[in-house]
Amino acid sequence: MEEFEDPTESLKDTVTEHAMHAGSSFTSRVAVTTAFLAVLAAVASMLSGHHANEAMIEQIKSSDKWAYYQAKGIKAAVTAAKIELLTSLGKPAPQEASDQHQRYKEQQEEIAKEATEREEASEAHLQHHMVFARAVTLFQVAIAISAIAALSRRRPFWYLALVLGVVGCVFLGLGFR
Repeated sequence: MEEFEDPTESLKDTVTEHAMHAGSSFTSRVAVTTAFLAVLAAVASMLSGHHANEAMIEQIKSSDKWAYYQAKGIKAAVTAAKIELLTSLGKPAPQEASDQHQRYKEQQEEIAKEATEREEASEAHLQHHMVFARAVTLFQVAIAISAIAALSRRRPFWYLALVLGVVGCVFLGLGFR
């Protein structure tokens, strides 16, 4: 028996094919967007990590400088005690001891300045880290929402992902300031 051919069958096939191409095109755009967001997230993550490491290194160097500052302070205190002891015993303190004491105090001032500069550099790196970390977070959320858009084939999710990606780019740019 010959099968009856439904005249709407070809129309249905055409519509299905167009829908698949439209969905495929949308999915392709979402996939490319997601890949681009992933690249931006990787770059922002690397920069965030770099600044976190630099902040830690600068803080360690600052701590080292403050320890050196304290060592010079101890040396100055010992020298001052030596001068005071000799003076209380009625003996003249050698000029060398007074010069040394003065030198330690001057060195302390220089060391304190360097330590403070290191602390400020650490804080600056930490601020950059925080801005880049915000960019990473926004990119990651945008990637997750892009996945939802691809699975559900809903454009509003994709648009939201694009907006979050743009905001992430703003934070990425602010991180370089």
